Amino acid sequence: MTTLREIEALLSAHSSKPPLAQWQPAISGDIDIHIDRQGTWYHEGGRIERQPLINLFASILRREADGEYYLVTPVEKWRIRVDDTPLLAVDMEIAGDCGQQKIIFRLNTGDWVALDRRHWLNGLVEHGASEPHPCLQLDHGLSARLTRSLFYRLVDVAERRGFELGVVSVGEWFSLGSYE
Repeated sequence: MTTLREIEALLSAHSSKPPLAQWQPAISGDIDIHIDRQGTWYHEGGRIERQPLINLFASILRREADGEYYLVTPVEKWRIRVDDTPLLAVDMEIAGDCGQQKIIFRLNTGDWVALDRRHWLNGLVEHGASEPHPCLQLDHGLSARLTRSLFYRLVDVAERRGFELGVVSVGEWFSLGSYE
């Protein structure tokens, strides 16, 4: 189990992000970048292999009120296609004990995000073909879908409260669903 200090170090090491909220350029158009359901990035039909390039693109990505995804710089804004969620939550660490427990998720970009009031879980109810679609809400309108194996790990550490299953992180209860 990871200590709270180690988790804080992970979070602070990845806190230097571009000021996307301050950048409001006019749309420049569409760019042939596509993110498939598995979180794989493509440019003009070819898979983007360089992880640092994917991480850079992810750092300037936001979803706007129109539901579209854009790569944004101070002077340009390019619309891209996203099949499901642009990011994946691929791992998690839990620090502390029940009263002071903190759950953090590692994204496929290497960033760490704590489960808290600002970054909550949704999509745990039925979605489409009768299975949960658990997503971690992120900044700038983005979300990261929990991989199936990660969701099962989260369920394994969940606790029951009445007919509800959930987890506690940073003193908050996050429901994973009700079971009767």
